[in-house]
Amino acid sequence: MIVQFTKFQGTGNDFILLDNTNGIYDNLNIANIRFLCDRHFGIGADGLIKINSIDGCDFELDYFNADGSKSFCGNGARCGVLFVHENILKKDNYVFYAIDGIHRASIDKDLIILDMSDVEQILVNESFYQLNTGSPHYVEFVQDIDSVDIVKMGRKIRNGDSYKKEGINVNFVEDLNVKNIRIRTYERGVENETLSCGTGATACAIVKAVRSNLTGSILINVGVKGGDLLVSFNRSGERIFNEVKLIGTAKKVFTGEIQI
Repeated sequence: MIVQFTKFQGTGNDFILLDNTNGIYDNLNIANIRFLCDRHFGIGADGLIKINSIDGCDFELDYFNADGSKSFCGNGARCGVLFVHENILKKDNYVFYAIDGIHRASIDKDLIILDMSDVEQILVNESFYQLNTGSPHYVEFVQDIDSVDIVKMGRKIRNGDSYKKEGINVNFVEDLNVKNIRIRTYERGVENETLSCGTGATACAIVKAVRSNLTGSILINVGVKGGDLLVSFNRSGERIFNEVKLIGTAKKVFTGEIQI
């Protein structure tokens, strides 16, 4: 089979995009996805996205991690929206279906504005926080983020007894000031540090609000290794966060075809 693809990146988080609106890639299996995402033998990416047709929405965003497992990906979704806008359906606003439900998104110049899921549950531990922003996240604040061995620590936590079965994304955060944080993320499914994680940036921004007792309408700048993301939300209760948005750029890297 010849696979025609486009590669996108969102703050360094890179993805293979496939137009599957005609069902041509319905039979793509886990081994195929792992090959395509392999950085030595395939195209190379943190994940693969099939854009499917679906009733009631503009499209379905079918996301796979590099190991073939499925989850929701914020940066992948932003890239997917731009891919659809440039290749399939040009609109100002989109409604799409993903593994965690229905999302809305819009494009404002070079920014993709993505509506994320509401958050109403946060586990507060003595040394870390745990929450789900479309995918599960472990969040720990540190003094010097550059000194953290993210791969060693991330793998240890992700494969620990508490998370080994389902896995978890592991984030370390440095608090800079009231509106700015820096984060590094070890992603399950990639099993390595990535240059950016959209659901991770969202999780860390929400935890920042909890730690700093921020309320009302909140906007946090999240510095990731691949650039900067903005996360906005409204905190209407102790642990109730709604109108959550992930905002950032997405860019096409290249198009091509590959035989599998």
